[in-house]
Amino acid sequence: MSRKVTKAIFPVAGLGTRFLPATKSVPKEIMTLVDRPLVQYAIDEARAAGIKEFIFVTSRGKGALEDYFDHAPQLERELEAKGKDKLLKILQDTNMDSGEIAYIRQHKALGLGHAIWCARRLIGDEPFAVMLPDDVIAADKPCLQQMVEAYEEVGGNMVAAMEVPADKASSYGVLDVQEDMGSLVSVKGMVEKPAPGTAPSNLAVIGRYILSPQVLQNLEDKQVGAGGEIQLTDAIAKQIGTEEGVYGFRFNGQRFDCGSKAGFLQATVSFGLSRDELRDDLEGYLHEVMSARKAAQ
Repeated sequence: MSRKVTKAIFPVAGLGTRFLPATKSVPKEIMTLVDRPLVQYAIDEARAAGIKEFIFVTSRGKGALEDYFDHAPQLERELEAKGKDKLLKILQDTNMDSGEIAYIRQHKALGLGHAIWCARRLIGDEPFAVMLPDDVIAADKPCLQQMVEAYEEVGGNMVAAMEVPADKASSYGVLDVQEDMGSLVSVKGMVEKPAPGTAPSNLAVIGRYILSPQVLQNLEDKQVGAGGEIQLTDAIAKQIGTEEGVYGFRFNGQRFDCGSKAGFLQATVSFGLSRDELRDDLEGYLHEVMSARKAAQ
């Protein structure tokens, strides 16, 4: 039986240059999707999957991210005094209890693999999850919860995967599939950002992982890979062919790349339309915009 996954690493050290000038003073991870920061969606997903310890790999200038998870006693008292119980509950749900959350500094931007390696002492010999807050996944059952349930059956190492157009594969880590079992695939190879036309499949790795502690050992040699960075994909690939093995997991849900402006806007519209109190006004506005565009053409 596989050990329970109760720890998750959140790599949030990036500079968010694609969102400048906003990210000059605001960490990308607390930019709001409707009315919640990106990182809150990741935290909620992790909690639903049974995660109890949250490890953030940060960098200089991320103080606002750390403050976000702190208690706000004065604001809570104000809301309580004014009888705004619903808002008070929403606020309190963002709090993290002492000991639940830890912050590790990545002093040099050496890649995702290096960021994960920085948290090695807090992981020890336990399996762990990795969640990239840029990847927001809308799903009836949260993506990581789906993965944890599958992991409890097969163990090993698991990466979330989805099919992408062939001309987009070079932007992802791509799986070379040994056996397709439906929602699960066994993996015989992984290629990080393959050159156009060389991808072994169109099944791309998305920002959710469940990994064995051996992956951290594989990162010890700090091998430089694609883009001149230490790639997490390379360390996972070393587990292919071992007793643990590597699996890809086709999740049920829609993934939004909120690390890009277009993806962030698409997610904003989709999540806005999913809210009962916003849907009618937003649908009406979008209809007006599209009608005006057609008329202008």
